[in-house]
Amino acid sequence: MTTGDSTKGTGEGTAGGRGLRDARERWVRTGGVELCVAELGDPERPTIVLVHGYPDSKEVWSEVAERLADHFHVVLYDVRGHGRSTAPRPLRGGFTLEKLTDDFVAVIDAVSPDRPVHVVGHDWGSVQSWEFVTVKRTEGRIASFTSMSGPSLDHFGHWIKKRVSRPTPRKVGQLLGQGAKSWYVYLLHTPALPELAWRGPLGKQWPKILQRMEKVPAGDYPTASLPQDAAHGAWLYRDNIRARLRRPRTDAYAHAPVQLITPSGDIFLSERLYDELEMWAPRLVRRTLPAKHWVPRTRPDRLAAWIGEFVTSNEEGLPTRDSAATGKHADRFGGQLVLVTGAGSGIGRATAFAFAEAGARVVAVDRDAESAARTAEMSRLIGAPDAWGEAVDVSDEQAMEKLAARVAAEYGVVDVLVNNAGIGLAGSFLDTTGDDWKKVLDVNLWGVIHGCRLFGKQMAERGQGGHIVNTASAAAYQPSKSLPAYSTSKAAVLMLSECLRAELADQGIGVSAICPGFVNTNITSTSRFVGVGADEEKRRQKKSARLYGLRNYPPEKVADAILHAVVKNQAVVPVTPEARGARFMSRLSPKALRAIARLEPPL
Repeated sequence: MTTGDSTKGTGEGTAGGRGLRDARERWVRTGGVELCVAELGDPERPTIVLVHGYPDSKEVWSEVAERLADHFHVVLYDVRGHGRSTAPRPLRGGFTLEKLTDDFVAVIDAVSPDRPVHVVGHDWGSVQSWEFVTVKRTEGRIASFTSMSGPSLDHFGHWIKKRVSRPTPRKVGQLLGQGAKSWYVYLLHTPALPELAWRGPLGKQWPKILQRMEKVPAGDYPTASLPQDAAHGAWLYRDNIRARLRRPRTDAYAHAPVQLITPSGDIFLSERLYDELEMWAPRLVRRTLPAKHWVPRTRPDRLAAWIGEFVTSNEEGLPTRDSAATGKHADRFGGQLVLVTGAGSGIGRATAFAFAEAGARVVAVDRDAESAARTAEMSRLIGAPDAWGEAVDVSDEQAMEKLAARVAAEYGVVDVLVNNAGIGLAGSFLDTTGDDWKKVLDVNLWGVIHGCRLFGKQMAERGQGGHIVNTASAAAYQPSKSLPAYSTSKAAVLMLSECLRAELADQGIGVSAICPGFVNTNITSTSRFVGVGADEEKRRQKKSARLYGLRNYPPEKVADAILHAVVKNQAVVPVTPEARGARFMSRLSPKALRAIARLEPPL
């Protein structure tokens, strides 16, 4: 093995992300091929080696690499026959896992000869990295392994044999399900046809297919070498699949900690493939990401954060931080970015805490900066890997626009948005002034509109789905002569949610309207009462707070309903018995509700 170094950029034809244009380049010669290797970051820091899949080149990692390079020594290389690396001759037999392991060892010997490296693999990069982390000759050379969208062929072989030897309806269903997802594998084993397709129309259309199928961002990826890369890469399947699935290794145990990141929307791989993975990887950390297959391009922010945390924890000998999550929905929300408005108290704070317990990253938004910061601080203690407090008035459109831009730039695109901020107003319609109406609608309705418009647009542009929760109220469908402004604002939120749910359904974005009844929060003591003097208003505030306190329905139950609504993608969720009863009556007996609306409130 020999190496050659160059300080120039990756050169014409690589067209990687902006992070690769400043990369240091070297060539590693081994096994009759030359591998193009790019490096970013400080070589004195821990080394992360990113291994790409099929039909990609190293540029698939450019966005992830750029984010990691501030804190680590990042290494990417074109697998033999891909990108700017040369292909073996002959192609047949030149892509076995044994030879790919030779290439990997040559690369890490060149870039980190005296220190173990942290390996990250996607798709076929993960398949071959499972080989790296389970063979004896790399023991002690790998500090950790992060796998995504690519199983070990040995583990896969044992998975199949176990289901074939002891079939049950469930196991047969799993086999058939994965068999259907693997349709392309059979085609890649046909002689000449894949090469003709990739060098012809498929290679030309592939970028558009990726954009349409997975919303992969346009730009310099994939590179111009794609048709040739894909044609060469067909031999990854031909040289390895049948041989390993027929005779899987029995000693394929990982000798380093493993982080498994599973995109829940992967159309090529079933999540069931990893059911028994702890047997092969005892030091395993699992993550689930609501995304499709090409996560290095669609979710680089989340991957970089998880990779960085995993590498750092293993370098320092500490447990991975996300493992502290204890919430019952941790498998669903772990690592997701959740933004909650009105998070300084009440339902908003309880909701932020519930997502924190589930391992989500939390952005707590409130017009009171101190309350928002306190919620963020407590969220971190409860289990959130990260939490931030933001002081914003949701009725201020420009402030919300700045918040949306800042969150996207610093934390990433929001996965779950909870528009919860609201204010109360009681009193007759004739006593409610225009200013009173404006204040209620600005917060309760326009605040929701701003959140849905700004953060919902970011979700749609990312193309990986998401969820919006809007806090309405049972007052949205239960009229009351004492709450005309408040009920109108909440009824508008309910209808907005229904309309938005219909519009965004095709983009994988769910929308839920949460309709609580009487919940013990401080909104009762801060609600305004129009048409009465200051002393009478204070008396009514105290009495309503006391009545709600006697009812004592905690905001934590509403928070639980919110998480459940996201998991089940529920449209309208009445919370509390009276809210459910009013919802039922609004459909079955609206006249009865109208009669109740005429009653005087107990104030």
